[in-house]
Amino acid sequence: MNTEIKNAVATLKAGGLILYPTDTVWGIGCDASNPEAVKKIFQLKNREDSKALICLVADDRMLKKYVKKIPDAAYSIFDIHEEPITIIYDEPQNLAQNLIAEDNTIAIRIPDDEFCFQLLRRFNGAIVSTSANISGNITPKSYKEIAPDILKGVDYVVNLHHEKKNTKPSSIIKLSNNGIVKVIRK
Repeated sequence: MNTEIKNAVATLKAGGLILYPTDTVWGIGCDASNPEAVKKIFQLKNREDSKALICLVADDRMLKKYVKKIPDAAYSIFDIHEEPITIIYDEPQNLAQNLIAEDNTIAIRIPDDEFCFQLLRRFNGAIVSTSANISGNITPKSYKEIAPDILKGVDYVVNLHHEKKNTKPSSIIKLSNNGIVKVIRK
């Protein structure tokens, strides 16, 4: 696992794209602060850049670097939620501008996954995590379902092809600074 993390971090720092197992599905990732790398993901997925992407961070300490004000409710959700959950926050900062949604929000998840945690710690920054599929196509449930175009389109494929225990995308909720909570995806 150490070699995989080292290679993935080197690719991310060089502005490249990685294909990696997350706490949910196989993801395409890049340095979330690098607008050119983010642009490559939109191109690879054939996705409009008006559709926001999710980022992963290692922990709430790292989250504070990317969100101006974390609502108190977020900490409660971290404590009680057992399934992977992505939270949409207001007022993102220190991220590539083309990653931020038109309403000035960002979707971020703290994955409960040892590989992702180690990768994020070693990289020491947020990493984009978007499903490993062309936009509009079905999200692959396993490594073997990933389309050849995606495999060829990334700069590094993390060699951990074991089957994931979870094969569905995370739940998504929006926590606005004004206290409004909205479920986006269950």
